Amino acid sequence: MNQPPHLEPPYPRPNAHTPVYKWFTDPLRVLPDFLIIGVQKGGTTSLYNYLIQHPCIYPAYTKEVHFFDQHFDQGLTEYRSYFPTGFKKYYQTIFKKQKFITGEATPYYIFHPLVAQRVAKILPNVKLIILLRNPIDRAYSHYQHEVKLGFEKILSFEDAISQEDERLAEEVDKMMQNTSYNSYNYQHYSYLSRGIYLSQIQKWQKVFKPEQFLILSIDDLLINPTLVYKKTLDFLGLPEWYPKTFEKYNRNQYSTLNPETRQKLVNYFQPKNQQLYEYLGIQYDWD
Repeated sequence: MNQPPHLEPPYPRPNAHTPVYKWFTDPLRVLPDFLIIGVQKGGTTSLYNYLIQHPCIYPAYTKEVHFFDQHFDQGLTEYRSYFPTGFKKYYQTIFKKQKFITGEATPYYIFHPLVAQRVAKILPNVKLIILLRNPIDRAYSHYQHEVKLGFEKILSFEDAISQEDERLAEEVDKMMQNTSYNSYNYQHYSYLSRGIYLSQIQKWQKVFKPEQFLILSIDDLLINPTLVYKKTLDFLGLPEWYPKTFEKYNRNQYSTLNPETRQKLVNYFQPKNQQLYEYLGIQYDWD
């Protein structure tokens, strides 16, 4: 079985054109068992697409729900609308005698200053998956992604990272003071800041238990996807089952990073990466 029959097309965020039955079934829908919380441009799309092919995993109606970061004020009923119904879970577990879990992947979650506390309040037992990537490559890929989408229209990568502090100044304070405020700059122009992983991980570990985390590397996912997939299934408590292929998702082609810029970023991230290695007890080969 390569493509389980439960896969469904993405469902749009509820609005005036939402089918009426959705509004009546929202309270009957389950909440996620796992979240892939980061990092952006770190392989989250590939891992999520591998996972939702598993016969015991029912996907959200869209990969990135953005509830805990951008739509939290819309309420829990709106969030439930993205997940399968309890009837599906009942049928899967009682009649098919199979496990049933669901989840979503929004890589902005790990970086957003308010999300960890929000998730802890609503999903205290959720399992959290983090994919890490060399922060230099992640930053440059992030920049190219923003250029492609039209959010970064003027600045070169070098200018964008030199102006990052200025662009992000006071944005966290604004979000903390007004929890409904969605910071455009903080989401789109945080090229280097998102690569300082240790502080982000520690923020989440303050409100969740260590056993609720699985921290992976995109390098391992690319080199040995079967092993990473097996590790993830074990973490989620699911039986072994593998996709026929491990296709790479969401990959873009762009020019190579200037060697001088890379060296400057090697120097910038080296002490931060070393602190991460010591904290996790893992030595990543990041320049």
